[in-house]
Amino acid sequence: MLHHLEIYVSNLAKTKEFWGWFLKELGYEPYQKWDLGISWKYRDTYLVFVQVEERFMDIPYHRSRVGLNHLAFHAESQEQVDQITEQLIGRGIFILYQDRHPFAGGNSHYAVFFEDPDRIKVELVAPKVDKDSSGN
Repeated sequence: MLHHLEIYVSNLAKTKEFWGWFLKELGYEPYQKWDLGISWKYRDTYLVFVQVEERFMDIPYHRSRVGLNHLAFHAESQEQVDQITEQLIGRGIFILYQDRHPFAGGNSHYAVFFEDPDRIKVELVAPKVDKDSSGN
């Protein structure tokens, strides 16, 4: 079980706005807050976002470099993936892999992919549906 994940961000205000609504939709609750950071918690795991110091902003994040590639979250259902997708679009957040959405991860992988304000890729994945039990 992951205890917590801490991510340094370039603009804490934009990060709060972006992650706040999304994590609330997934059942996370505000956990800690201070001048240069904020965290949200779900059960025993929490995510921390901290404003990076100016002296470290010279090289921006890129998921293709060594380090974090993306964060993937469980959705409750395919319907929740669709609902979040609509909210993302309504907020002007670009959906990655639109030509393959919602199966960009493969034919049995129902998900939406998008980026946070620092271009960290985020994925919301629906549980697999057993085709036999759905009548298909």
